[in-house]
Amino acid sequence: MNEMYNMGIVTHYYGVLGILSVILLNLFMLNRASNISKYKRQMRIFTPIGSIAIGVIIFTGVVMMAAKHLEFTLENIAMILFAITIIVLEAKRAKGLKWLNPASDGALEGFKRKATIILAVETLLTMSISVWMWM
Repeated sequence: MNEMYNMGIVTHYYGVLGILSVILLNLFMLNRASNISKYKRQMRIFTPIGSIAIGVIIFTGVVMMAAKHLEFTLENIAMILFAITIIVLEAKRAKGLKWLNPASDGALEGFKRKATIILAVETLLTMSISVWMWM
């Protein structure tokens, strides 16, 4: 049982690194975007990868929480709130991209500003909770 819990911690750790790399890759792709249609196509392919990374973190967290007999510690509650926040922020970013008009001139620049703020908040949240858990 102890080996399984330790493996869950390692898997959870790599899931967090995965979500952080997905966020940073999203920032990179956003900064390079110059055409709305091409960016939308890239995001249609790449968004499920981010969702899988979030799912890995949630799944491994649930398994580890079950191994600890469903103890709701402050850390567990913070991670649950973190997961909900990341999902809501990703939904807001995706919704903004969905309704982006390719015919408007400044639409991509406006979206870039909003999406950069969302991705920066996601990065700060991920880094802050990671630092808190490693202390």
